[in-house]
Amino acid sequence: LRIIGRTLLIAATVTVLCIVIAVPFAFFMARVAPARLRGLLVAAVLVPLWASYLVKAYAWRTMVQPGGVLDSALGTTPGYGLAAVVLTLTYLWLPYMILPVYAGFERLPVSHLEASADLGGRGLTTFRRVMLPSILPSIAAGSIFTFSLSLGDYIAVQIVGGKLQVLGTTVLQNITLDLPFAAALGTTSVVIMVLYLLAAGRTGA
Repeated sequence: LRIIGRTLLIAATVTVLCIVIAVPFAFFMARVAPARLRGLLVAAVLVPLWASYLVKAYAWRTMVQPGGVLDSALGTTPGYGLAAVVLTLTYLWLPYMILPVYAGFERLPVSHLEASADLGGRGLTTFRRVMLPSILPSIAAGSIFTFSLSLGDYIAVQIVGGKLQVLGTTVLQNITLDLPFAAALGTTSVVIMVLYLLAAGRTGA
């Protein structure tokens, strides 16, 4: 139960961090940046996806390790463990959140924003009552990627997680030792994702 809870905590934290970063960035891409720059910004989001998963994971390993980049630049580092896993997975899956949210902002009619302004809605009010309900399906769609990929990941956890145990690593370790237990944990992941997909579907994603 602790392993399942820890895995859910990691997946939820990564998803929340991706939303917090992706929403303002996607808004800037879709509504603030000049049209000629949007293509470059989209390309900048897509380029990391062309790099090897292992290269990116090992790059974060060198950043969070004692004496690594973060330790040298900031004087402190999370080291290997839960924080390093969250940072690495957030970086790995962030493009999968940015792109759907960016598409959601692009589809948002300008007339809705103009109507809100005409009715006296300020920036925060317009975002909360007009933009956010409109892009909620896009956020839910992106969260399906970030949550499911974080839930099932075990390679990045092995690289930067130290001795941290999650569902993926536990299944991997028990494939040859206790196959029924590994199968039960694998089924748990499937059940969690089915429930998450049903919840996301209710948002219109």
